[in-house]
Amino acid sequence: MSANFPSGKPENGADTSVRSSAQSTGSYEAGRPVNRPAHAENLRQELGNLKNDLDVLLQRAGDLSERELSEAYARMMTKFSSMRFAAKGIAAEAGRQLNQGVDITSDYVKARPLQSVAISAGVGIVLGMLMTRR
Repeated sequence: MSANFPSGKPENGADTSVRSSAQSTGSYEAGRPVNRPAHAENLRQELGNLKNDLDVLLQRAGDLSERELSEAYARMMTKFSSMRFAAKGIAAEAGRQLNQGVDITSDYVKARPLQSVAISAGVGIVLGMLMTRR
């Protein structure tokens, strides 16, 4: 999907194309995004594309009719909604991974309490030594 503003490509030559919604939301398997780092990178790139599209729309707003402005607004809101959905998916995945990490750590501490205390004390000593060097 592209920005499709009535007067064509902007004077500054900015690329106003945006990926399709299937690409922006990524592939999902069992409720989890597949290839998550690429998914996050696509979202970052799409946010940049949306910003460029908004900049172009603001530059051309004076030259557009009321109908053209409302169509451009509808396209921008559709893109924004798609990216918001993708961002919620990334946040949900991050929360799930955080909870999984907490559960694994908790299980480890329950299984090996003395070793966990020793590791914590060692990390505390190292951090204390690093902080007193400054």
